[in-house]
Amino acid sequence: MPGGLVALALGGFGIGLTEFLIAGLLPQVAASFSVSEATAGRLVSGYALSVAVGAIVLTAATARLPRKRVLVGLMLPFVVGNLLSAVAPTYGVLLLGRIVAALCHGSFFGVGSLVARSLVAPERMSRAVAVMFAGLTVANVLGVPFGAVVGERWGWRAAFWAVTGIGMLALAGLAALVPAGTGAVPGAVTGGGPREQLRAFRSAQVWLTLTATALGYGGMFGAFSYIAYTFTEVGGFSSADVAWLLMVYGVGLVVGNVVGGRAADRDRDRTLVLALLSLTVTLAVFGLLAGSAIASVLLVFLMGLTGFAAVPGMITRVTDAAGGAALAASANVSASNVGNALGAWLGGLAVTAGLGYTAPLYTGAALTLAALVVMAVAARRAVAPAGPGG
Repeated sequence: MPGGLVALALGGFGIGLTEFLIAGLLPQVAASFSVSEATAGRLVSGYALSVAVGAIVLTAATARLPRKRVLVGLMLPFVVGNLLSAVAPTYGVLLLGRIVAALCHGSFFGVGSLVARSLVAPERMSRAVAVMFAGLTVANVLGVPFGAVVGERWGWRAAFWAVTGIGMLALAGLAALVPAGTGAVPGAVTGGGPREQLRAFRSAQVWLTLTATALGYGGMFGAFSYIAYTFTEVGGFSSADVAWLLMVYGVGLVVGNVVGGRAADRDRDRTLVLALLSLTVTLAVFGLLAGSAIASVLLVFLMGLTGFAAVPGMITRVTDAAGGAALAASANVSASNVGNALGAWLGGLAVTAGLGYTAPLYTGAALTLAALVVMAVAARRAVAPAGPGG
């Protein structure tokens, strides 16, 4: 495995930890600054909004720069933001630190995915992207318990100090292990500025893939946003059981990432269609069997597996359709965050309407079914003679 991939995975792990660990620290943070739980929750939503904005703005602004330099530069605000969070004297400063750290998230995974695929042979490019995202999936498994354990033992600031250290290690690894001049895709528009990067969005395949990404992510994370309530209110689990059940889900993400990357290298569009179909069925069946403890454990694992199996293929598909434009890869990350917000909003509406805590699973299934239709149309168009803008 190229050392550069290890450095990218470490960077992804650090960024993932920053995103997920806050969930286990919110009660301590709220108590420390004497703010409400809802106010503390803005540390989560503020981060997500910053990811969506930063993915587009920073990628466009750095389009003409060498990609190794961009990746190293992106880790600087990550380190500074987490350092700011660790020493924050007020809630406002902590929120600012979260926003600064999040700015690099989308661009790192967008630019990093192009660098990852350039480090290996073409027939292994989806697996290379999966290696980079392995850091993120492992962080999903460990993030919440890491934050909770470190925060409980040494205080919530210690968790941010730890992530700051991981960020510095990742920065050093990227500088030392990623070869200069990496990230080029044959026939790419990679050297162009923002205007040239935007031309990639004339392709209908880019928009179809981004739409499928948003809807697919929205379905999975919309259901995931309320999964703790599904476990406790429908499945009969105790609140103490939720932590290990979320780890089961996280293991599913790790497995799905690996399996999806390998399968996408063999037949990408078929893998994406099958992954979305499997996720749709999993969410629908989960809604029906959520009252069974055994079924819930199996299905939350499958939800993670089928949900993340599409990620490596979606990233390589959108960048191929965009001619290797880094902005398209980052837009894919933004699309996933838009989908997350959409899915959580729809799931919340269903719960508020009194439809119960299985309702987010059904709204998630509806979204992933829509993603499946969009992906099937995209795959069909890809094998048909290309028309203007196709």
